[in-house]
Amino acid sequence: MITSTSNARVKRLVNLKKKRKVREEEDVFLTEGIRMFREVPPELLKEVYVSESFYKKEGEVIRQVMKKGQAKLEELSDSVFQYASDTKTPQGILCVVKQKHYTLSEVAQGDSPLLMVLERLQDPGNLGTILRTAEGAGVTGIILSEDCVDLYNPKTIRSTMGSVYRMPFVYVPDLAKALEKLKEMGIKSYAAHLGGVHDYDEEDYVEPCAFLIGNEGNGLSDEIAGLADTYVKIPMEGQVESLNAAIAASVLMFEAARQRRKNV
Repeated sequence: MITSTSNARVKRLVNLKKKRKVREEEDVFLTEGIRMFREVPPELLKEVYVSESFYKKEGEVIRQVMKKGQAKLEELSDSVFQYASDTKTPQGILCVVKQKHYTLSEVAQGDSPLLMVLERLQDPGNLGTILRTAEGAGVTGIILSEDCVDLYNPKTIRSTMGSVYRMPFVYVPDLAKALEKLKEMGIKSYAAHLGGVHDYDEEDYVEPCAFLIGNEGNGLSDEIAGLADTYVKIPMEGQVESLNAAIAASVLMFEAARQRRKNV
């Protein structure tokens, strides 16, 4: 059992928690909680850390799940686990998981892709919520500009509620070029934009398509918005001008899901 916060392995966990660069160098990320532990694909699970009290209660369950893979198990004292954890009330189990990587072609593949294209999103909770909602709505992949928040940020991971293991995504160095590539593949793009002429539910999303969602404060840049085939807007009542990025994305995704269910 590790009982000191000065332990090298504990210091490494803290660095993985705080620093994107360290996560990228090791090609791993951290997840916390029993649900995230149970859902992680065995081939991606590298290390498991448990608090002393949690292991006493759930040790048998943990050992049974870990039989499926080759991950290493380490026990930490409760105080050390608290130090390493990213949450105020830790659940008692933390995993080091191998990152997944996709190409633009892999994310956009399929008979009728439904994609989310995100530009400069900065809030980890928004990104995590979009990822989770995307899985629920049947989205086939997510494309992110290079300056979006890190999807492997611990706060983002928590918000995905496990969808990070299953939803294909790719960061692209040039979002404009990626959109041109989608157009070449026959994928129509719709920008969520206050300048939209049509309401979002007046368009046809049954064919291959992508929704463009911009930064929380400034929306889409003029360059990226200008590359969209169509602007769509979500009509507002009262004095509300627009919705939170994750909520707007959810409205669009589930409208596409509704149309596609009707078309089956």
